[in-house]
Amino acid sequence: MIALLLAEKIFSLFLMMFTGYILVKFKLSKPEDSKILSVACIYIISPCMIIAAFQKEFNEEVRNGLFLAFGGAILAHIILIVVTEILSFVLHFDAIEKVSLIYSNSANLIIPIVTSIMGDDWVIYSSAYIFIQLILLWTHGISVICGKHNFDIKKIILNINMIAIVIGLVLFFLNFRLPGPLGDANNSIAVMVGPISMIITGMLIGGMDLKKAFAKKRVWFIVIFRLILLPVIVLLILKYLPLYKLSKDGRNIFLITNIATMAPSASVITQLAQIYEKDADYASSINVLSILLCIITMPILVYIYQF
Repeated sequence: MIALLLAEKIFSLFLMMFTGYILVKFKLSKPEDSKILSVACIYIISPCMIIAAFQKEFNEEVRNGLFLAFGGAILAHIILIVVTEILSFVLHFDAIEKVSLIYSNSANLIIPIVTSIMGDDWVIYSSAYIFIQLILLWTHGISVICGKHNFDIKKIILNINMIAIVIGLVLFFLNFRLPGPLGDANNSIAVMVGPISMIITGMLIGGMDLKKAFAKKRVWFIVIFRLILLPVIVLLILKYLPLYKLSKDGRNIFLITNIATMAPSASVITQLAQIYEKDADYASSINVLSILLCIITMPILVYIYQF
């Protein structure tokens, strides 16, 4: 049932993405105009979404579930990093390929999906995956892209989404709810994350030469690894490892972790490739193709997990 709901939700997100594509193709907007929406999404909508996720009643059950979600997120990332490095010895992944395989679009895509198919009460567990990924992306991810082993701790601490997670955690453990109008405003902004993210993606796709972007066989090869091979490995380990028994809702919490690993490659990788003068076009091709194909792969993998 969840697999079917997931397919329906992903399809609805694709329809939202198509509206962004239409805006560009009918010359009502330009691909670069999406930058304004991206700024709003990163600095306003996404933080509000994260804080809203933690506006839940604090109790022992949720606390234990959150700890399990953090454990699952850490384990999943360890698996993704280790398997990618092992495969790289044979397949010789470059820096962009490595980070595209490891880091998923967990922030912009997973929370609206979890909200739709499981309900608001489960969104808090997806924030654990986002938290761990943000730390690793700005440490391990940057070191891979730059070819260096140093990183800027300020970019981790001052990352707006990291700050939002810390604020959300504090409010959660203090059992404090945002009052009246402030809470309403935060929640109203938070629900925009899915539509805005997909419209941005559609606008970027509208400005791409898709035939040229997908002409490289290597792109398809990497996307298959991102959407199928690596998620299946994580899925099997989380499914059969008895860690889920640590929480009454352990199976569903690990389902959320699995959904995050099944997601397309992280959109931020393209931005990082631009900043550090790597192959941003290649990163974008991987990201877009993985977004287009996830409507098929994600529901199938969720069904396998539940079977």
